[in-house]
Amino acid sequence: MEFIIVKFVLVLIVFLVSLGIAAYSTYAERKIAAFLQDRVGPDRAGPFGLLQPIADGVKMFMKEEIIPTNADKGLFILGPSIMMMTACMTGVVIPWGDTLFINGTEYAVQITDVNIGILYIFGVVSIGVYGIMIGGWASNNKYSLMGAIRASSQMISYELAMGLSIIALIMTTGTLSIREIVEQQQGFHWNVFIQPLGFLLFIICAFAECNRTPFDLPECETELVGGYHTEYSSMKLGFYLFAEYINMFISSAIIASLYFGGYNFPFIDQLGLSHNMLTLLGTLIFFGKIFFFIFFFMWVRWTIPRFRYDQLMHLGWRIMIPLALVNILLTAGVVLWKNGQLFN
Repeated sequence: MEFIIVKFVLVLIVFLVSLGIAAYSTYAERKIAAFLQDRVGPDRAGPFGLLQPIADGVKMFMKEEIIPTNADKGLFILGPSIMMMTACMTGVVIPWGDTLFINGTEYAVQITDVNIGILYIFGVVSIGVYGIMIGGWASNNKYSLMGAIRASSQMISYELAMGLSIIALIMTTGTLSIREIVEQQQGFHWNVFIQPLGFLLFIICAFAECNRTPFDLPECETELVGGYHTEYSSMKLGFYLFAEYINMFISSAIIASLYFGGYNFPFIDQLGLSHNMLTLLGTLIFFGKIFFFIFFFMWVRWTIPRFRYDQLMHLGWRIMIPLALVNILLTAGVVLWKNGQLFN
């Protein structure tokens, strides 16, 4: 019973933290955009505008719920529901910290550790495209449908390159468990130094997966009004927007886990702290890495212009995928050479 209670509390904490970070990512996005554009940004709702996300949430709930007359009502509601559900499901296999001793029992700061954690994430993320496609189709709007088609082709294209970049990482680590990958990076043995090309490919694909600039073609307002969620209002639109920021948060956590040591940091064994204190400190360090990558997502958005659709597909199929294949071949050669099997 104690195990179930601890896991339930951990699920609740991860869920609330994901929602809280997604909500205040909108505030951070506006503030960072204002700083880069020499503006003030939100400053009316509460001190320094800190209550702006709450005001936005109340506005979303209070807006009129509109479903177009010729839309497929069931699918119209199902689209944002799938998008939000898949965004919240991905965080269950991420190790947020080491282990904690509670009443003499050791608990991992992770909802569940499956030995195919990376495959689970790819499987759940691939379902998210259905939320976009269903929403665009059910709207009975040609702009929404074009945005949904763009999104599906973009996400499928870049999932291929992302998967290939991860294969090279799996070849060097020998495991699909995210916790084991993190544990192999103790100290300063981060995978970004072993797989720099793989990391570069992965983070570029993460931008495309999250529909973030310069890969926000599905929402291209200059061509498609509002993209796949043109016809959405109230909290159904809020679910789509929330899912984007949750995906950005989870993508940052995955990048930090796979390539930057997760909750590990240099000289962790030399601090002389208790195990529980080291776990809490490692979790704080992990969230610091996550916040850095969230800032990087936002920094890129307000710095680099949007690609054209043909440029987007050219980059994905003719540059990213070949580079990922080359990275796999190089990694295989190095692994065989280290094992003494290259010329045998």
